[in-house]
Amino acid sequence: MLAGHTPKEIVKSLDEFIVGQTAAKKAVSIALRNRVRRQSLMNDPIQEEIHPKNIIMMGPTGVGKTEIARRLAKLVDAPFIKVEATKYTEVGYVGRDVESMIRDLVNVAIKMVRQKHQEMVAEKARDRTEERILEILLSGADHSDHASLTKEEEDIREMFRRKLHAGNLEDREIEIKAATSSQPMMQIMAIPGMEDMENQMQSLLGDMMPKKKTNKKMTIKDARKILIEEETENLLDMEKIKLDAITSVEQNGIIFIDEIDKIASRGSKGSPDVSREGVQRDILPIIEGSTVNTKYGSIRTDHILFIAAGAFHMSSVSDLIPELQGRFPIRVELEALTEDDYFSILHNPRNALTKQYQALMSTEGVALNFEKTGILEIARIAYEMNTRSENIGARRLHTVMEKLLEEISFNAEKYLEDEVIVDKEYVRKQLDGVMKNEDLSRHVL
Repeated sequence: MLAGHTPKEIVKSLDEFIVGQTAAKKAVSIALRNRVRRQSLMNDPIQEEIHPKNIIMMGPTGVGKTEIARRLAKLVDAPFIKVEATKYTEVGYVGRDVESMIRDLVNVAIKMVRQKHQEMVAEKARDRTEERILEILLSGADHSDHASLTKEEEDIREMFRRKLHAGNLEDREIEIKAATSSQPMMQIMAIPGMEDMENQMQSLLGDMMPKKKTNKKMTIKDARKILIEEETENLLDMEKIKLDAITSVEQNGIIFIDEIDKIASRGSKGSPDVSREGVQRDILPIIEGSTVNTKYGSIRTDHILFIAAGAFHMSSVSDLIPELQGRFPIRVELEALTEDDYFSILHNPRNALTKQYQALMSTEGVALNFEKTGILEIARIAYEMNTRSENIGARRLHTVMEKLLEEISFNAEKYLEDEVIVDKEYVRKQLDGVMKNEDLSRHVL
């Protein structure tokens, strides 16, 4: 049996955070499992021939498309980015170059791998930092190493160590050598659509500027943070981090391309459709499999999983260029949310909105109790507002909840004594005035 999550386990994990949309969850879980299956064919030449089955999700806004992809990546600890197809323009002119999505994914992977490596060396960095602090306390100078000590000096050192462990020296001032990097003399002018060039220039300037060490006086509590950071940097193997990050991107990376329907041609002959088709043709090589150069090295995109999404109100998947359609063999239609779905979203997931607000208000000593009648009423109002005006799906719940709890959030100190019961009557009392005034409800809810 293969190690890792089975499709059923993946769907079960997604169910903890996302209501409904079973078809979409099944599709992404199978795509992820196929990736594990492919990686298990290590000594089989056919491994390189097996490519990800990319997915297109079709459905209105706010029904869980992005959340499914994001949670999927988090579940398997894969590098993940969300990009919007409308931010790219043909050959990168004015808008962003499509290859920037790969560079962004690599940056995410570098941060993820770096974090793991930092955790691996954390204990050693703390030990080294402690020795440096003891050296300063003993000799008054910040040296990374120390000569052999006499018995008396060793006893004094151990006494200081015990005091450090007990937290008795946190406010004592010491002098350390802290690294400071010189600030660039010039600031790069921000140019819309030129973010990648700006980031590369800033990185280059930062690397060229010499790093100095200056003596600084501060408490041991503050010095420890700086010294741990410095020792961690010394222990990290950046080449290993880069190699691990590149492997993670190439084998496990997930890119979520939102609003892909907005670059679909709608059959007209005007120039906007020429631009849309140009963006599609620019994206195509990356999805088909190509090599993208980044500051960390070359990245092959053959085995990155691409999940595209769009409402497809004004267009359909068949309006995309045939070559791009062929690269998304799995199509899943997400369902519009019902009133019952809104109730489930408010009540069931681990990160349900009601649980979030209870946690937030508890920090100020306010106890919120959402009764079933209250949750049903919130769901009814959200569903009604989505029916009356633009349907923004579950995002409507955020707006309704903010308005509902506005008074409690603003005057939290008034509600410290008693438990606040959020039932049907409470919801109606807070929101009826807004709901009855149709013009106001459109602007507020």
